[in-house]
Amino acid sequence: MLKHKIVDAHCDTVGFFQEKSDYDFFARNNKHHIDLPRLKESGIILQVFALYIKEEYKAAGSLAYCLRLLDSYYRTMQRFPGGLRTIYSRTDLINALNSSRTAALLSVEGGEALEGELAVLRMLFRLGIRGLGLTWNHKNQLATGLGEKDPHSGLTPFGRQVIREMNCIGMLVDLAHINRQGFFEALETSSAPVVVSHANAQAFCNHPRNLTDDQLRALSQAGGVIGMSCCPHFVDSKNPTMDKLLDHFVHVAEVAGVDYLGIGADFDGIEQVIEGLEDVTGLPRLIEGLVKRGFSREEIAKITHTNFIRVLEKVLPTT
Repeated sequence: MLKHKIVDAHCDTVGFFQEKSDYDFFARNNKHHIDLPRLKESGIILQVFALYIKEEYKAAGSLAYCLRLLDSYYRTMQRFPGGLRTIYSRTDLINALNSSRTAALLSVEGGEALEGELAVLRMLFRLGIRGLGLTWNHKNQLATGLGEKDPHSGLTPFGRQVIREMNCIGMLVDLAHINRQGFFEALETSSAPVVVSHANAQAFCNHPRNLTDDQLRALSQAGGVIGMSCCPHFVDSKNPTMDKLLDHFVHVAEVAGVDYLGIGADFDGIEQVIEGLEDVTGLPRLIEGLVKRGFSREEIAKITHTNFIRVLEKVLPTT
């Protein structure tokens, strides 16, 4: 099987770094979906690690929980200094792409962690965070998630401030989980390309997390990228298969264009898996499916890594 370079825009693996268990990120194992040996085996050159703010910490303690996750990441990396290469700038990104080490980028999933303060955003940036998912499924200080029933409530004034500040300091805006109103308001607000790190096409699976065709077109017009998810619920409500996931890739390529299509598997953030995509080592099989669907080698390179790299090169600070 031909090996391709892959940028994966979303995983929730850091949540397991805190747990006392037999899971060892640096050893190949059968626990969870990701570890360093499996990342390397799969061809991952850059993995985005999301720090997901759990529901029980969103009313109070979200920032403290975010910092505990961040601490667990850095403490884990200290155990194996030659393991992942964390990137903070365009220079780091270029150096990482020329290295044999797998790179990592840190993101926060849930704007609750800011606790309503731009100062917190700036401090998280100084601590190494380079991306932020504005919402999860619910409403917070920044925006309304798609789990809410108020379709006319989108970005808050603070949410607009956050996006503008992220544009200034060099952080990636992630619109996964945001509702439709907030999605379009965020595109209008951001002066830099945004991403939807893990979602699929609503035309093939009518799940609220998936994007409509007009959202896909708007995202492409703004120069953003959608990371296609391996979550079965986003693929098909009755019988999710790899072939049906490939249908999503083909549809997004037709509607938005292949230049705006990527991978955001959501491993370690999903409980159920698609046959053939049981863990990160299934991604090369997914890419072989893209070959069979007629995508050229150049198009597959765009999907697997160069589209997301293009956005990061525009967003990240120089040094």
